[in-house]
Amino acid sequence: MMSARLVTILEGAGRSVTIGGGPVVIIGERINPTGRRFLARALGEGNLEPLLREARAQVEAGAAVLDVNVGVPGLDQVEWLPRVVEAVQAVVDVPLCLDSPEPEALAAGLRVYRGKALLNSTTADPALLDRLVPLAREHGAALVGLLTDEGGIPGTADGRLQLADRIVRRAEREGLPPSDLVLDPVVLAVAADTGAAAVTLATIAGIAATYGVNITLGASNVSFGLPGRAELNAAFLALAIGQGVTCPIADPTHPAVRRAVLAAGLLLGRDPYARRWIGDHRRRPGGPA
Repeated sequence: MMSARLVTILEGAGRSVTIGGGPVVIIGERINPTGRRFLARALGEGNLEPLLREARAQVEAGAAVLDVNVGVPGLDQVEWLPRVVEAVQAVVDVPLCLDSPEPEALAAGLRVYRGKALLNSTTADPALLDRLVPLAREHGAALVGLLTDEGGIPGTADGRLQLADRIVRRAEREGLPPSDLVLDPVVLAVAADTGAAAVTLATIAGIAATYGVNITLGASNVSFGLPGRAELNAAFLALAIGQGVTCPIADPTHPAVRRAVLAAGLLLGRDPYARRWIGDHRRRPGGPA
């Protein structure tokens, strides 16, 4: 297996983004109607303007990739994911992460996508691998692999790394380049299990040491059900980046979260001459011109 850090290149309507070997890449999480009633309502009404505002705001705040999810109960994702992809690509030039549990919706989104997308996601379930690894290879897309399978989420780092091995080996057999595979160690809420974050961090370290592929995660899951969520998310992000996460899915518009990502990148030597940190400081209200 590989131990050197691989580079994943994504392309949007007018911009390419390199993940790995450089600054931490924030994948903006806010185009997701789950738990956000105003987005769910707007989508149900066919109104895309709130989603487009979120797209613009996240890019302005520093997101280099945008996650796009249209998971509203009763909404036909095969119809609506490509509509939203086209609309978002008309207003921002960054790459998109197409996020759906339905392979047919991901395929529909890829058919209209301009550039090289990230698909979110497959699991280690053989039936899902059968559909999504060939889909990613056919369209030249990168693919997120969640470390879960038909049996659920393993409770240990060793169990999750066994699923990582299954996903990596299947991608190799299917001809999907390892540089186009991004693994997600899965984040669970510490409110339900105080050891959940520690298991995820150990899994991240194992992925980085064994496979060298890029690593993402949905950071905000860790704080679900607790007060002070932004502070918890920020602290967890810094720890996760230290272990090897290269492209977290997070909210770049929240100052605590954005600054945690930038600070971790700087302290780990991924921000030459502190350009990103200084640039963000200058853009803050009350910061120097």
